[in-house]
Amino acid sequence: MKNEIDTYRERAGLSQGELATAVGVSRQTINAVERERYDPSLALAFKLAAYFDCRVEALFEPDLEPVGE
Repeated sequence: MKNEIDTYRERAGLSQGELATAVGVSRQTINAVERERYDPSLALAFKLAAYFDCRVEALFEPDLEPVGE
């Protein structure tokens, strides 16, 4: 899943560790999400959006296949 976590994090002047602490996960989790190696849980996606005061859709763009085709 494509995401803009690193952009939002850097704009806020945060390290991966600081963001991880703020949303209750490990620095490695934030790193994996930013590198698009791990899709966050729905709960984590909402925590990140709440932390950055934006919509989930502003942070994440899912790789979806067409439905019903």
